[in-house]
Amino acid sequence: MGAAGRDFHNFNRVYRDDPDSRVVAFTASQIPDIAGRCYPASLAGSRYPEGIPVVDEGQLAELCRDKQVDQVVFAYSDIDYAQLMHRASIALSQGADFLLLGPERTMLEARVPVIAVCAVRTGCGKSQTTRYLALLLKSRGLRVAVIRHPMPYGDLASQAVQCFATLADLDAANCTVEEREEYEPHIALGNRVYAGIDYARILAQAEEEADIILWDGGNNDFSFIRPDLHIVLVDALRPGNESSHYPGEAVLRAADLVVIAKVNSAAEADIQAVSESVRRLNPGAPIVRAASPVRLDDPDAVTGKRVLVVEDGPTLTHGGMPYGAGYVAASAAQAAEIIDPRPAAGGDIATMYANHPHIGAVLPAMGYHQRQLQALRATINACDADLVVAATPCDLAALIEIDKPVVRARYEFEETGEPGLSDLVEAFLTQELKR
Repeated sequence: MGAAGRDFHNFNRVYRDDPDSRVVAFTASQIPDIAGRCYPASLAGSRYPEGIPVVDEGQLAELCRDKQVDQVVFAYSDIDYAQLMHRASIALSQGADFLLLGPERTMLEARVPVIAVCAVRTGCGKSQTTRYLALLLKSRGLRVAVIRHPMPYGDLASQAVQCFATLADLDAANCTVEEREEYEPHIALGNRVYAGIDYARILAQAEEEADIILWDGGNNDFSFIRPDLHIVLVDALRPGNESSHYPGEAVLRAADLVVIAKVNSAAEADIQAVSESVRRLNPGAPIVRAASPVRLDDPDAVTGKRVLVVEDGPTLTHGGMPYGAGYVAASAAQAAEIIDPRPAAGGDIATMYANHPHIGAVLPAMGYHQRQLQALRATINACDADLVVAATPCDLAALIEIDKPVVRARYEFEETGEPGLSDLVEAFLTQELKR
């Protein structure tokens, strides 16, 4: 059971060459238009010459019956415990085991040091933290490779091993908005980003070109590569999420170092509650605080205007946030009004709002495929606003034609207090260099 990421990796690591197992299907959730495809034979291996079908998760009970399934392996992330056990109950009701594969069976071993940046929920701030660390490592003269949690939403056979160093690489790979949100900021800093499906091959290529690897974790998953330093972010704006979702709690319990993010926007009582929760779950891990300041490219252009806010998509959908950095930035710049895009939404965007009723008067930048991207364009252009505040990390105006001025909102990692994240990472590097 997956969402085009962890499921493929678990298959590659545990089942692809196992003569005692026969994988009859992948099920798909979270990501649109994944079901109905096939995990190709070129990736599935010699035991699956016709590939493996990918079907909608709603067919799980039927699959278990028709294929006489013995085991259902759950393999995606950022799911609350109640929803996870509902899915387990479907498998158990059909007589199947329900499995969660752990790090020992699924992690790869690297020949170079690995720093993993993970989190308890989507939208905690992993991406800007990884970028901050990349700059820190490169300032030490180290060659850095960023390996990103998978997002193979296109032609799977061609996405086995991907490396992105330029914007042209993104164009050539037909990257989605969600991919561009993660890759473009790294490319702007000169970072090479590796991703794809076959992470053994991805790791082998990155090792040849880097002194150290940064795992840029997606959702709230644990790393595919065994980390030498495991950094986990928790969100000061979402107290209680430290132990509410799978596998976020497991990731937090395994952390070497915990970062409480967004302390600049949170109440001290919430920061303290999150800190106490971390202490309870992982008493030995050092805790540092960090800010996520949001800056508009042109704040004066927003002041007094009627503004449509476009946010990072997964933070709102998978992450469960009602709004994001764009709303915060527009409010701080004293926009006259935040325009509600929901009445103007149609097609896939209207469906997205129906599936995620917690989202407020902001527009997630959804673009997993062209149809969805065009629905996003139509929604933006149908809104009666003076301008757009775009908090998606990719350049949205370069992908779709927007009939309003666009002001980008950017957010980065910022140290607060001592010791900071950089102090502890420097201590780790000093120890590694002695080996």
